[in-house]
Amino acid sequence: MRKITFLSFVLLLGLLSCTKENEGVPDGYSYAAHVLPEGEYVPDNSFKIVAYYSEARVPDSIELVKFKMITHLHYAFAYPNTDGTLKAIAQPARFETMIQRAKENGVKTAISLSGGEAVYSALAADPLLRTKLIKNIKDFVLKYQLDGVDIDWEYPRLNKANDITYEAFVVELSDTLHRWHKYLSAAVTPALYQGSVKEGITPAAVAAMDFVNIMAYDGIGWDNQNPNHHSTYRMAETALNVWLTEKGLPKEKAVLGFPAYGKTTANVALAYRDLLFQGKANPLENSVTIQNATYYYNSLDVVKQKAVLAKQNANGLMVWEFYQDANGPQSMIKAANDAIGRTY
Repeated sequence: MRKITFLSFVLLLGLLSCTKENEGVPDGYSYAAHVLPEGEYVPDNSFKIVAYYSEARVPDSIELVKFKMITHLHYAFAYPNTDGTLKAIAQPARFETMIQRAKENGVKTAISLSGGEAVYSALAADPLLRTKLIKNIKDFVLKYQLDGVDIDWEYPRLNKANDITYEAFVVELSDTLHRWHKYLSAAVTPALYQGSVKEGITPAAVAAMDFVNIMAYDGIGWDNQNPNHHSTYRMAETALNVWLTEKGLPKEKAVLGFPAYGKTTANVALAYRDLLFQGKANPLENSVTIQNATYYYNSLDVVKQKAVLAKQNANGLMVWEFYQDANGPQSMIKAANDAIGRTY
């Protein structure tokens, strides 16, 4: 009897060890067997407000009501290894907190993949490594019960044949994710400058995605009417027009990005919340000087104008980055919601 009891105890320990999470992995996620959903995948074509969240930021500094002001939360970032595996999340507790808070507020969640251009170029060009990476991405999404994946490869370039390999990568990834009823998006260049980056994403790649997040910022010097500013309304309007007309992006897939930070002409950035509370910036103005450096940012009025533009000519707004926005009545995300009459 004692032998049977001992063997039963060993067996129980073995079963428990099989279900234990890996070291550093957040608690509270299902390890149950995954079953392919029935029916065809149906993309979500509703208006989106996408917020990227950088894991370097502190979750508790974001008011809970802010989660009701967005529709999608993209956790940034996960990174691929050269062998097609994924690096462990650097801040697992923050990952768990942000994903849980998003889900509690009905916000869709995704992991955003970033990393070096050379790594992506090599992985996407090798069919075996590409498939391995895609499997690992899919497994990650299922493991943590996410709604999708965002690709932030900056940038695929025509002169490196990335237009071909990027297309192969996102088409295969999209097919895999859609079978599991998960979405695929990508952060993309504003396409304002002629060259290999502008042409690095093909129509077939765009067709494979559910939506694209147009990074209409970091363009110091582009707008000759306001050359010191890195993200003017004119820049947003032009970038959206280029994607819709020249690059053939369908309106329902277009998500217009705006920055929750300011920049100097020397390309030094400071979060919008810090501009307000450290530099005493006026949220109704577009620049502030702090210690002899002038930061250019979007006023709440400009954010509202961009929100209306996105509502009329696109199908969503995106902000980099969730934490950098202010809380309370001076919030950019709140201003965007108010401008388009979205309740939360």
